[in-house]
Amino acid sequence: MHALIIVDIQYDFLPGGALPVPQGDMIIPVVNRIQQDFNLVVATQDWHPAGHKSFASVHAGKKPFEQITVSGLEQVLWPDHCIQGSDGARLSHALDSRRIEAIFRKGTDPDIDSYSGFYDNGRRKTTGLAGYLREREVKAVSVCGLAADYCVYFTAMDALAEGFDACILEDAVRPIDATAYATKKAIFLRHGGRLV
Repeated sequence: MHALIIVDIQYDFLPGGALPVPQGDMIIPVVNRIQQDFNLVVATQDWHPAGHKSFASVHAGKKPFEQITVSGLEQVLWPDHCIQGSDGARLSHALDSRRIEAIFRKGTDPDIDSYSGFYDNGRRKTTGLAGYLREREVKAVSVCGLAADYCVYFTAMDALAEGFDACILEDAVRPIDATAYATKKAIFLRHGGRLV
């Protein structure tokens, strides 16, 4: 079975949001159109408690996009975003959610960030996504959503690590930093991933 993983199409990552991905809204019609091509559709949702340690506002004197070490891991500091229960954390109403069978929330631990839909950044806790896909006898996944150079990339890399055939759907992703995404795409390809 082939599954589509829709990553973090939430208001805070769309134009006007707290952490907007350039042209992030442009992928939504594509994502809506391709869902019918997959046996299974699931989604991820960034779901941070207020005061999450990945937020620059929690660290005195620090600004968004600076890097520090948190819980022994390199951490980009972000603007406050996708706070549990907030409007910014909601999946976009423009996203057709009728075929989404399950939503996997990530970033719920206040002490550690979670870019991947499978694990937190330290691989200390699982979201349950891999087990869910195996239970459904999924062999291959296609990943789309936001942002290409962070949550899409890390979700796709973890899919490979979990033994799934994985591809990133190029027309259905947008990066925060196009240069960084180009580097990460090369790494993904070297690890056996595909770009479609």
